[in-house]
Amino acid sequence: MPLPDRRMPAVLFSVLALAGCGGPKGVKPPKPHLAVAPSYVARDDGQVRRVHQYQTQLALAGGELQAGDTAAAEKRARAALGLFPQRADAMLILAATADRQGKAEQAQQWLQRAAETAPQRGDVLNNYGAWLCQNGRASESLAWFDRAVAAPAYPTPEVAQANAGTCALQLGQRERAERDLRAALQRDAGNMQALESMARLSFDQGAYLEARAFAERRLAAAPATLSMLQLASQIEARLGDQRAADRYLQRIRQEFPQAAGTNSKG
Repeated sequence: MPLPDRRMPAVLFSVLALAGCGGPKGVKPPKPHLAVAPSYVARDDGQVRRVHQYQTQLALAGGELQAGDTAAAEKRARAALGLFPQRADAMLILAATADRQGKAEQAQQWLQRAAETAPQRGDVLNNYGAWLCQNGRASESLAWFDRAVAAPAYPTPEVAQANAGTCALQLGQRERAERDLRAALQRDAGNMQALESMARLSFDQGAYLEARAFAERRLAAAPATLSMLQLASQIEARLGDQRAADRYLQRIRQEFPQAAGTNSKG
């Protein structure tokens, strides 16, 4: 499944929580360098207040969305959008609330509007592409992933490349899939999306040893998913290692008991 970009404070399917940071107990932090602060005249004009209000509403909307209160999140996001109608972050939260409410058409409209409003933000473009791919429109998603990768200030193009490869694989475009997935892994060797999709691609091509290597790297990089354990079991079965295949099936029974009954044969 394609992944939304999680770099922003307000992304399509995930809201990042701010965490406090502290050093180890008993270790004193270095003393800050003291300097004489220049004198400034305090100034808080209407624009500054609007920015602060926008940021506050956006943060509250993200919190409500994370808590599952989509109605409150939508209200907050609309308030933020009323302050700055051309900022994409509020649109992304509105897309997320619509998506969780089962309003696919509204979600798509908000995502498209966000992408058109911020055409140079790779994270926004990637999120739109991810939504399209997850909603049966993989062929449309590829162009948006390409635009995301080409965005000049996008710090994580490997996320869009991994998504593009995954969607290309769904479409049977194996050459494009391998190109994009390997490009993602060149930038981030631990990208779990690219590793899982490369394991699937290698398995489909009959390259079972390569598929095993990618599967092992994927399982070492992040917590297992049901689909990854199923694939790993299938890979070992094709390689003739039934004990290893059974170990993955045992993990499915332990970690995903609700699905174990439908996966007893790998």
